[in-house]
Amino acid sequence: MATKNTAKPTADPKQPDNAKTKELAPNTEESTAQFLTTNHGVKVNDDQNSLKAGERGATLLEDFILREKITHFDHERIPERIVHARGSAAHGVFKVYKSMSSVTRAGFLQDPSKETPVFVRFSTVAGSRGSSDLARDARGFAVKFYTEEGNFDLVGNNIPVFFIQDAIKFPDLIHAVKPEPDNEMPQAASAHDTFWDFISLMPESAHMVMWVMSDRAIPRSYRMMEGFGVHTFRFLNEKNESTFVKFHWKPLLGVHAVAWDEAQNISGKDPDFHRRDLWDAIASGNFPEWELGVQIIPEADEHKFEFDLLDPTKLVPEELVPVQRIGKLTLNRNPDNFFAETEQVAFHVGHVVPGIDFTNDPLLQGRLFSYTDTQLIRLGGPNFHEIPINRPIAPVHNNQRDGAMRQTINKGKTSYNPNTLGGGCPFQAKAMEGGFTSYTERIDAKKIRERSPSFFDHFSQARLFFNSQSDPEKNHIVDALRFELGKVQAIAVRERMLVVLANIDKGLANEVAYGLGLSVPKKIDGTLNQSIPADANPQTYESVNKESSLLKSDALSMANTIKDSIATRKVAILAADGVNEKSLNVVKQALTKAGAVVDVIAPKLGIVTGEHDAAIPVQQSFLTAASVLYDAVYVPGGTNSVATLAAEANAVHFLNEAFKHCKAIAGDEAARQVLEATYFSKKLPEDNSLETVLREGIVIHDDAAKLGDQFIKAIAQHRFWEREKPRRVPA
Repeated sequence: MATKNTAKPTADPKQPDNAKTKELAPNTEESTAQFLTTNHGVKVNDDQNSLKAGERGATLLEDFILREKITHFDHERIPERIVHARGSAAHGVFKVYKSMSSVTRAGFLQDPSKETPVFVRFSTVAGSRGSSDLARDARGFAVKFYTEEGNFDLVGNNIPVFFIQDAIKFPDLIHAVKPEPDNEMPQAASAHDTFWDFISLMPESAHMVMWVMSDRAIPRSYRMMEGFGVHTFRFLNEKNESTFVKFHWKPLLGVHAVAWDEAQNISGKDPDFHRRDLWDAIASGNFPEWELGVQIIPEADEHKFEFDLLDPTKLVPEELVPVQRIGKLTLNRNPDNFFAETEQVAFHVGHVVPGIDFTNDPLLQGRLFSYTDTQLIRLGGPNFHEIPINRPIAPVHNNQRDGAMRQTINKGKTSYNPNTLGGGCPFQAKAMEGGFTSYTERIDAKKIRERSPSFFDHFSQARLFFNSQSDPEKNHIVDALRFELGKVQAIAVRERMLVVLANIDKGLANEVAYGLGLSVPKKIDGTLNQSIPADANPQTYESVNKESSLLKSDALSMANTIKDSIATRKVAILAADGVNEKSLNVVKQALTKAGAVVDVIAPKLGIVTGEHDAAIPVQQSFLTAASVLYDAVYVPGGTNSVATLAAEANAVHFLNEAFKHCKAIAGDEAARQVLEATYFSKKLPEDNSLETVLREGIVIHDDAAKLGDQFIKAIAQHRFWEREKPRRVPA
C-alpha cells in the first residue's frame, strides 16, 4: 500500500514566515506543508498581488497566474451565476438634467431632452438563486444604458467600497463566503468559520466589513437603497481632458433598512420580499426613482487625499468632494420573461462608451478580464451580446463571425481588416467621429508583484464609518458582529477578528468581545496575533494605521436620509366585525392620499362588517400576514372589533412584533383596550402631542383626522430605533 509522503520541503530563505502553513494554522486538521502552485505545478511566490506596470500601474495581461486563477474561478459553476445569482430586474429610462460636455463627451450625458433606455438588475451576492432576499449581504446594483453610441454598463453595489484591493484575491473571497465545500453550509450567510478566517487575515477588508455588518446590508427595499460604481473611473471630454469620477445612485425615497431580527423573520414569511416589492411597485405605477450623482475630481488632485483614489477599499467622503446630481433613473416596466431578460442579461464593467474610461484600480483591471470570461460559459459562447436583452440599440458592424448561438446572418466575402474586396468596410472611427480612444496615460515602471504603499491604510475609513453612525446604528453593528462571530466555531478566528476590530475602535472590540465571552487579545510579536501574514507587505498595523482628518461624515449614516414621505410604505389596519367605519376610513384615506399602500387584516379573509353594516374588504388574514411585511400598523375603534382583537393572540403578537421592530403604531382612543393587551402597554405615551409621537412612534387619538396626520409624520421617520434596547419586549 502506498504511504503518504509527510516530508517537509526545505524552507526557502526568500520566503516569509507565512509560507510555513503549519505555523499559520496549527490547530487545523488540513494543515499541510505544501507550496502553492498553479494548475500546472509551477510554484507561486505571491498570491496576493497581480502583476502590474509599477505599484499603481495597469495590470498586465501576461500575468498567467492571475488569468489561470480567475479563469478557473469563473468556470466553477454552470449555469447559475457564481455571484449575484439571486436577482430581480426592471426596464426604465434615464435622462440627464443638463449637458455634462465640460467633463465628458459621452452622448447620453449631453441632451436633457433625450431618454436613454436602461435595464437594471438588483441582486444579493453570496446566495444561490433559491436563497432569501433578506440575507445579510452586499447588494448588486447594475445598470445597462442602451445608448446611441453602444451599451454602457455601470456595474456596482449598494456599498461604495469592496473587501479586497486586488482582483487576484476575488476567488479567495468568494470561496470563503460561499457554503463550506465539505458540507455545503450555510446558504447565503457569512456567519461561518471560513469567511471570518479569511477576513481576519485580510486587514484590507476592515472597511467593507463595517458596511456589511451595518444596516446597509439589510435594505428595506431595492427602491430604498443607494448604489455605487465602487471604482474610480475617468471622464474624457472632446479635448481629451481627463477628470476622475465616482458614480452614485441616490434613491428619492431615502435610504432605509429593516431590523436584523425582522430580516430573519421575513426570510421565513416571504423570501421573495425584495423581488415582490419591486415588481408590485412598478405594476401599481409607483415607479422607483434614483438620481445619478457624480463626484468629479480633477486629475491634478489625484494625490491630494489621505487615501489612494485607486484603492477600491476607500471612498471619497462627500464632505471632501460633494456629489453632483446630474440625472434621473426611473424604472417603469417589469420584465416580460424572467429567464429571457433578468437571467440572461450580461453586464460587463468593460462595456463603456466614448467619454468614459478606466483607471489602474487593480480590482477594476481584473474585472475587465473576468466578466467576459464568465459570460462565455454561462451563456453558451461568444455571441451572448446577441441575446435580445443584451443587444445594443446602436448598429453593430465588425468582423466577428460564427461561434455558438450565432444569430446574425452576415453577407459578403470579407471578414477581415484591412480589405479592398469589401470596400474597406467596416472603417475604423477616429475620436472626432465618435470612436472610442483610451486615455493616453504615461506609463514608466517596472513589472512588479507589489501593492503601492498608499494602499496600506486599512483602518482609517473603517473608523470613519463607525464614528459616523448614530448610536442605534452602532448598536446594530455590535449585535451583527456578535451574531456572526458567535456562529464561528474556531476560537482563534474569533480572537483574531477582535484584534482587527480593536484597530477600528477599541470600544467596538470590547463590546463584541463581551458578547462572545472573550477578551481582546494583546499584541503578539508586533504583528497583532499573526493577522498580517496574508498581506504581501508584512508591516505591523501601527505603521499604517492612520487617523482620518475627517472625524465624521453625515452621508455615511442612514439616520440622515430623507424622512419626508410615506410613499409606497405598507401599512396594516387590524380590524374585525363591528369596526368603526369612520375610524377606519378616515385614516385609511389619509394614508392612501399620502401614497401609502394599505391592507386591512382580519381574523379571516373576505369582508368585515362595520358598526353600521358597511362591507369592508379584507386583504389578508392573520394566517397569511405578519407585521414584518409592513412598515406600520393601525387599530381603529369599534366596540366589537376591539373586543375581538384584544382576545386574538395573533393580533396582539402582530402589535408586539411591530413595537419590537421600532415601527410606527397608531390606535383610535376607543381601541386602547387592544393596545393594553400588549407587552408594551405600560410604555404607552401619556400624551398625544406631535413631539411625543415623533419621539415614541406611537399615536393614540380620539380624532381620526388628527390621528391620521400624526401617524403619517411618524411613518415618515421610518423607525424609532432609540426605543429598541431600553424598551425591548418579547414578541
